[in-house]
Amino acid sequence: MSHAITIRRRGGFARHIAACAALASLLTLAAAPAVSAGLPAAVDGKELPSLAPMLEAVTPAVVNISAVSANKPPPGYFYLPGRGRVTQSSGSGVIVDAAQGYVLTNHHVVRGAESIKVALQDGRSFSAKVLGSDPDTDLAVLRIPAENLKQLALTDSSALRVGDFVVAIGDPFGLGQAATSGIVSALDRSSLRAAGYQNFIQTDASINPGNSGGALVNLRGELVGINTMIYTPSGGNVGIGFAIPSNLASEVMHQLLEHGQVQRGTLGVDVLDITPGIAQQLRMAPSTTGVVIARVVDGSPADKAGAKARDVVLALDGKPISTRQQFHNTEGLLPVGKKVRMTLRRNGQTLDVTAAIEAEPNEAMHGGSADPRLTGVEFAEMPREQRVRGNDGVIVSNVYPSRGPVAARLQRGDILIGVNQRPISRLADLRELLSGGSGQALLLQMIRGQTKFYLQVAPAR
Repeated sequence: MSHAITIRRRGGFARHIAACAALASLLTLAAAPAVSAGLPAAVDGKELPSLAPMLEAVTPAVVNISAVSANKPPPGYFYLPGRGRVTQSSGSGVIVDAAQGYVLTNHHVVRGAESIKVALQDGRSFSAKVLGSDPDTDLAVLRIPAENLKQLALTDSSALRVGDFVVAIGDPFGLGQAATSGIVSALDRSSLRAAGYQNFIQTDASINPGNSGGALVNLRGELVGINTMIYTPSGGNVGIGFAIPSNLASEVMHQLLEHGQVQRGTLGVDVLDITPGIAQQLRMAPSTTGVVIARVVDGSPADKAGAKARDVVLALDGKPISTRQQFHNTEGLLPVGKKVRMTLRRNGQTLDVTAAIEAEPNEAMHGGSADPRLTGVEFAEMPREQRVRGNDGVIVSNVYPSRGPVAARLQRGDILIGVNQRPISRLADLRELLSGGSGQALLLQMIRGQTKFYLQVAPAR
């Protein structure tokens, strides 16, 4: 029987120890009359371990978030007065700066919200303002106008090891604040969702509905991650939860507070995972690690640094690279302007080159400027999140149906992947293929959602 596996964003060490201690207590005290149903303070003279002191210090910094949004009607429709639909989502957050009232949570908890309420453990409630939100990392920073707050500072998540004990804290099922415990099951998990920058902490601490945006802490009560989702075949918790590492959260929060958005840069290369087929084609050893550069954009930072197609990237900014996802994570989270060392292997030799991260171009092209038959269609480079998914081509960023027959048949969001059986990767490719003029027929290969289709364009008369 096959099971559909779904990713759901959801917003025990201590109990295992307590259970073992209870059993030891029963065996030791079996002959003594029962005095209390509770656990003893000590067994064989040794005090029972407890997470209670740590949780008492941490939980005041974990908050409940309630976001309300109105479902706006689509164009051409309206709702009768008083019958507009309203949706409410609930999640968690972490106070990371008590003086400023900054709260860190997930982007999906507050996405599209028209009003946001933050409830504290002490019973106070405040309206919150979104200072910045980043869908690529699923993080958002809120501010609440409150005093006498408790904060939980982000610590270095790179010190985490598989097997470390962690505790997830949030407001599951709307029942009130709760904590669950477990261990770090894996690190640097990626390819768990369609797009974005991913190097999740995996844990078996239960992450339930309402835990999204809550805290993942170590046994010292230090914030090592922001809970974000679970992996489940059934919709319930099966012990596979994921959190955004605190180091990533810290960098994103800094940029959101400084710029209101994350300013991502690029080196100007397209890379591929080294599959057995690619290794054979490029005459590499099957055990070759890294990613291979498939294309270097002319004039890009990597081009200026001397990187070439077919080079293998071994490390970026001192971090070993073994997959395309790792490369895009590292590249996309580096600040614009930073000089980065790329460790390459070329013809069996290892070399280092230095490139300065540049802002991603936000270029667009009006189809009519290259071919009058494409008047009314605007093309743009494929968004980074689409390229991370492995998609290629250029995207239809705007259409004006009244301006031409091709524009009338295309939709915003359509992807152009080929012209006359020749592949399209960038706007430069499209310009080149259209440079022959409008005297020839065009066969446009398109993608809309999960459907591929062709659009035949007759020669201009």
